Parts: sequence; structure tokens; C-alpha cells
Amino acid sequence: MAYQHIVVPPDGEKITCLQSAHCIPDRPIIAFIEGDGIGRDIMLASQRIWDAAVEKAYGGQRKIAWMEIYAGEKAASLYDGDYLPQETFDALREFLIGIKGPLTTPVGGGFRSLNVTLRQVLDLYACVRPVRWYEGVPSPLREPQNVDVVIFRENTEDVYAGIEYQAGTPENEKLARFLREEMGAEFFEGSGLGIKPMSAFGTKRLMRFALKYAIERKRKSVTIVHKGNIQKFTEGAFRNWAYEVAREEFGDQIITEEELWDQFEGQPPEGKIVVKDRIADIIFQHVLLRPSEFDVLVAPNLNGDYLSDAVAAEVGGVGIAPGANIGDDVMLFEATHGTAPKYADLDRVNPGSLMFSGVMMLEFMGWWEAAELVTKGYERTLAQKVVTYDFARQMPGASEVKTSEFATAIINNMTG
Repeated sequence: MAYQHIVVPPDGEKITCLQSAHCIPDRPIIAFIEGDGIGRDIMLASQRIWDAAVEKAYGGQRKIAWMEIYAGEKAASLYDGDYLPQETFDALREFLIGIKGPLTTPVGGGFRSLNVTLRQVLDLYACVRPVRWYEGVPSPLREPQNVDVVIFRENTEDVYAGIEYQAGTPENEKLARFLREEMGAEFFEGSGLGIKPMSAFGTKRLMRFALKYAIERKRKSVTIVHKGNIQKFTEGAFRNWAYEVAREEFGDQIITEEELWDQFEGQPPEGKIVVKDRIADIIFQHVLLRPSEFDVLVAPNLNGDYLSDAVAAEVGGVGIAPGANIGDDVMLFEATHGTAPKYADLDRVNPGSLMFSGVMMLEFMGWWEAAELVTKGYERTLAQKVVTYDFARQMPGASEVKTSEFATAIINNMTG
């Protein structure tokens, strides 16, 4: 396929499928979006770290061929004001795996969220957020090492479907009239109206993906998070559909919490994954006070959004929290924080979120040795109290360094 501004690396090889690490060539072409604001600093630093880990792990036999694609402010400057050009979608569909920095998303007016648009157009239905503590990271918990969860957040339905009608508009008044006159609903005049669709199809494919992940990674439990006690036909249906997938498609590999206590006195049989559910509000207390009881969490969009950031705050914050948006045909890994424009081009911020999203990417590619080197280099660097400004103010005796210097320290600490 011919592209207007995207340059395909001549020395790279195209990834042909996502179903197996065997589909990943030794010189895979990986698309990247630099990002807005601090994206420029953290992408440059992270690429240096990833490349060094791959070189050290495989001695030059493997190497990523980076291909820049465009979204956000950089795209607008190249494509006559288009923040999300069509060829960006085309390139991701052709090359299958990408990673991106943070993109500008204005509050209120302005163009639609670029992040949401990427997820919906490419049908990246699973937002995957692993949250764990890395030794040396400042934490408000006494035992942060007990936090080790992976959150699967539905990425295309619920509030992300974006069905809203502003108060006072003809569309709003038409829907309000229908709800009152035809459905007997009662609500205040002048209300903004929104609809949150949640389907069996969307729920089941998310739960299916989460269970497959849990089985492959040998996790112990999968917890369905919902508000089904109040919203019985959306959140409650999410819970019921998730259980259906577990029982009907993974019956020989799972056991429900009810069965666990009725039949096995709370002791999971060897090789069985426990499937349970928790109401959305109480889960926040549980992951704070009893984090070791949770492993994989599956949630609708909005609750998953809250939960991801809340758990990340226990082990360093969203500044180091990785994430990925995954569909059946495309994987897009990403920094989970914003663009922080006041720090743009200052070479100051922590690249951790994007860096660890790259670790996720390496793991999904089956390049475990490189992924482990990044983690090892990071933990050794923190043990030396060499950190960026955000951690320096929380760690007595720390040495504050620039983003680029932090990357160099991580690379130097990968081996030895």
C-alpha cells in the first residue's frame, strides 16, 4: 500500500498474524505514534530502552524496525488539519501492532477524543491494564508487593459509545418526550440525556479474551466487576453474560466462587481458575485493603476506567501504569496518562507508563527476555535512587535526573 507521509522501513518484515508469537519475524515493523506534549520526550527515551533490551537479549539477531505514523498535533501539521488521517488507520490494519504516546483530548468542545476514535474504528475492544508494584517505587501502601492485577476494561460500549443529547436541543427534547410519554420515565426538565448500550456480544468477547489470558499466564482468578444491583439490564447483564462465557466455553478450566465454597471448602482445585464477581463500589475498598485476593479483573468501560487509575495510584500512579488496546486484528499499546503540555520538550518527565507499555508489547510478541531486561534495569535504577522529578520528591536522598538520563541509567543497569 502506498502512503502519503508514512515511510515503510525497507529492512523490516511485516507481522502476519497476532494469534501466536510464531507470527512475529526477527525484524518486525512496529508502528509508533510519537504523541503530543511530553510524548516527544518519553517516546525517544522509551525507544532507546526497548532497542537496547532487544540488542542485549538477542545479540543482534532480532531488531524492531520502527515506522512512524501520525495522530494528534503532528498529524494536523502534515495532513492539513486532520488530527487522525485515514492512512494511520490503514497502516495499523496492515502492520497489526503499534504503540503510541499521549494524544491531546480537549475537554468540552473541539474534536472528538482521538483515543476513543482509534479504539472504536479499529474495534480495539479490550483495554488491558496490568498493575503491579516494582521494587523501589514509592507507594502509600504498607505492603505494595501484594498488588498484582490485570484489568480488562470493555473499550467500545457503555459510555464510550457516546450516545448523548445536550439539554435544550431538538434531539434531546424528542428523546425526552418519548421516554416520558411512551416509556413512563420520570426525570427533571432540562436534563442532559445519555444512553449506555451494553451487549452480549461485546461482553462475551471481552470475558473470553480475559479468560484466555488468565489461562495462558497461569493467573489464579477472574473477577467480574459490575453495578448490577442497581442497573440490572446493563451492568447486571454484563455480569450474567460474563458468567455464561466462563461456564459454557471454559467449564473444564474454571470454578465459580460459589462452587469453590460449596464443594471444596474454599480451596481451589489444581489447575482451576476461580471466577467470581464484585459490586463496583466495594471493589475499590477490597483492592486497597485486600489486594492479594484479586488477579484478573473484568469491567465495563466506565467502572474499568475508574478502577484502573485507582489501583495504579497504589503503586506509583498512572505515570508508570502501562496499557494496551487490543482487538482481534490490531494491537495498540499506549501511555495511559495525558500530554502534560507544560512539561513538553523539557526532558523531565517519567517515561515509565510508555516504557512498560512497550514491555507489554514485547511480552505479547513472545520476546520475554527483552521484556525482563527492561524491568530488571528499571528496578536496579530505582534501587540506586536515580529517578525523575516525580519520584525524587517522594524519595529522600534520591538523585533527580532528566528523562534521557533516566533512560541511559536503565540501559546501563539491564545487565551486570
